[in-house]
Amino acid sequence: MTQQRLRHASMPEKPTLDGLEQVWVARWEDEGTYRFDRSASREQVYAIDTPPPTVSGSLHVGHVFSFTHTDIMARYQRMIGKSVFYPIGWDDNGLPTERRVQNVYGVRCDPSLPYDPDFVPPDKPGKREIAISRRNFVELCHKLTAVDEQAFEEVWRRVGLSVDWSLLYTTISDEAQAVSQRAFLRNLLRGEAYLAEAPTLWDVTFRTAVAQAELEDREWPGAFHKISFYGEKGPVFIETTRPELIPACVALVAHPDDERYQPLFGTSVLTPLFGVEVPVLAHRLAEPDKGTGIAMICTFGDITDVTWWRELHLPTRPVIGWDGRLLAEPPEGVEAEPYKELAGKTVHSARERIVELLRESGDLEGEPRPVSRTVKFYEKGDRPLEIVTTRQWYIRNGGRDEELRERLLGRGRELTWHPPHMRVRYDNWVEGLTSDWLISRQRFFGVPFPVWYPIDESGQPVHDAPILPTEDMLPVDPSSDVPPGYTQDQRGVPGGFMADPDVMDTWATSSLTPQIAGRWESDDDLFKRVFPADLRPQAHEIIRTWLFSTVVRSHYEFGELPWSDVAISGWILDPDRKKMSKSKGNVVTPLDLLEQHGSDAVRYWAANGRYGVDTAFDAGQLKIGRRLAIKILNASKFVLGLAMNDGPGSNTVTEPLDLSMLAGLSDVVREAGQAFEAYDHTRALEAVERFFWAFCDDYLELVKARAYESGPAAASAHAALRQALDVLLRLFAPFLPFVTEEVWSWWREGSVHRAPWPALSRGAGDPAVLAVASEVLGQVRKAKSEAKLSMRAEVSRLTVWAPEVGLVRQAQDDLCAAGTVEEFVLEYGDELKVEVHLG
Repeated sequence: MTQQRLRHASMPEKPTLDGLEQVWVARWEDEGTYRFDRSASREQVYAIDTPPPTVSGSLHVGHVFSFTHTDIMARYQRMIGKSVFYPIGWDDNGLPTERRVQNVYGVRCDPSLPYDPDFVPPDKPGKREIAISRRNFVELCHKLTAVDEQAFEEVWRRVGLSVDWSLLYTTISDEAQAVSQRAFLRNLLRGEAYLAEAPTLWDVTFRTAVAQAELEDREWPGAFHKISFYGEKGPVFIETTRPELIPACVALVAHPDDERYQPLFGTSVLTPLFGVEVPVLAHRLAEPDKGTGIAMICTFGDITDVTWWRELHLPTRPVIGWDGRLLAEPPEGVEAEPYKELAGKTVHSARERIVELLRESGDLEGEPRPVSRTVKFYEKGDRPLEIVTTRQWYIRNGGRDEELRERLLGRGRELTWHPPHMRVRYDNWVEGLTSDWLISRQRFFGVPFPVWYPIDESGQPVHDAPILPTEDMLPVDPSSDVPPGYTQDQRGVPGGFMADPDVMDTWATSSLTPQIAGRWESDDDLFKRVFPADLRPQAHEIIRTWLFSTVVRSHYEFGELPWSDVAISGWILDPDRKKMSKSKGNVVTPLDLLEQHGSDAVRYWAANGRYGVDTAFDAGQLKIGRRLAIKILNASKFVLGLAMNDGPGSNTVTEPLDLSMLAGLSDVVREAGQAFEAYDHTRALEAVERFFWAFCDDYLELVKARAYESGPAAASAHAALRQALDVLLRLFAPFLPFVTEEVWSWWREGSVHRAPWPALSRGAGDPAVLAVASEVLGQVRKAKSEAKLSMRAEVSRLTVWAPEVGLVRQAQDDLCAAGTVEEFVLEYGDELKVEVHLG
């Protein structure tokens, strides 16, 4: 076993768990217990790509659950001799922060307004939001995230995360913006990023584009309307849930094998109300059994419309604007007179009005038929998405490139997944991609695109000739910075320049967390020691976003994976087995739990959840965890309270029962280590905890009388107890850092979290000795309990039959002392049998 420097025990009179967090959090920080050693070689480093939580309110217990898993592994790696690179970051840009600022301060951003240096938000938000400039809005975002970040740090320190706080980063800092802009510029110059005007999924509430990875399917009520178009041989009926898009109709479509409509293919029909001539076409995606079997193609009602429009080479006839209202002017080819009835209305109001018009014109067949259908939503939105044509930035991700898709699938196969079946989610996502990654957002608090455009003599921006900064200029804000070769007075005028108005999607920056934390291109010495990282821990629902996008960026920039292993946590479920989430209002906030039960108890609950498995929140587990931590205090006080002989031979274990206990403990050390190497922290905890309770319930009781005596047998007990306590504290340390550090400080130098992982040889002991002695003692206790006698009541005669009498014989004296046995009889038997005669 590895020897630790010993000092005389100095224990509090009444050990308690209360207040340990405040004491040890401060001391760990003061002593730099978890500081990363930058002198370590890459082979000696274990680097973690920690997920930066979104700073938009408060953490919930699900965050504590998954972050504890990571911290357990970090602590184990540190104990096996690795220099652990364990940074922490805050994801503080993007829509969640903007929404929170709007709600807290009662403001909204209007980029057309000038900056007001004297603006002070109201103490309480009013009923109407106050419009402020972009710069004022961004200042409020920074102000609020600073407050939230303080609260987040308090929770994480209380949980006992062994992160190196000197490595803290934020995704909106100048350093992170420089990394994000540099990576984008290199993507652009290599042809991996591009600007395109195309149909875009659009959230009308946030007025921003939405990427495929941010979509959510929800049931939404609607109604089928049976409407007649005018064909050469009579009416052609379609059924639609979106009659307000009739002015956007560019064709009708049916399946090529649908005999009902084959005679119409190649002909044309007129739209109701507007009289626009549109062709009747065939396409394999049309569904003969849906509605009447023939459908409108509108620009755009849903993603299928986009596919039809692209593959059938149709014109665009947009009618819905960025604000979710029908455009003021009709699209090309649509008469203004009927369209004015819809212009400027919301989608809902336009639908109601056009149904009235169709009913009046006789083009509505029967009454609308109510239906519930699946509709695309932005995951953070509360209104169905629209599809509008916009100019956006994209990064190629294999959605339209089969060869690239196969290479990225190959990257997934190179990764080591914990648990392995989570790779299926990655594969399914990549295989199901239908478009490239849309990375631009029409928002305000984010990383700006480092792009300007020249303005021609007619005052129009030239989008296909972007002006780019050099990398030494980064980070830049094109809305205030001037591009090379221009002056500020040329902004927005013919012959001058304009800034790209958009910011990057938050995932476009979060996909670079290994580069941000590792100080890519600003600290080459650090980066070469920590990249690629060893571990990416994260939740399974963001495999499609954070994990995949990070793989894409690393694949492009470095031609390799950003990490070797990924560990995927499950969800935390409420008692009804539903996922906990802020939006559902069923979250449990961690601070109250940490204060009520103690951090070690909360960590114990988290550690009982395996990677990849959804776990129900169970307050009962917290109570068990606290009981375990208290038992560690009390058992340690007993062991260290024994009078010890520090002379020669004081560390020698000679008695069979003591050797047996240490042999069993050596098996636990091996099992726990193997479990950790397999990223199975729960199995490691189960093995250690199982041994510990047996150690307390059986071994301590068996050896207690001998330990209070003097002589070689007592010295053996003392040595075994201290060796076991030393090992058990180190085994528990990754899970219960506070109580183990407290006990360690009573009798050891330094921190248990800087002590090496235990290496305990099995020695000459046989674990079966303690096992059979525990079984016999259990029968003695049972007999006394059934007789309603004290455990110290005398046993006049104890008879034991055993197939291996030699095992029992080695524990005979300790059994007699623990059971208060007057006469002990040991005989051979085919199976273990115990007979207890009470005095």
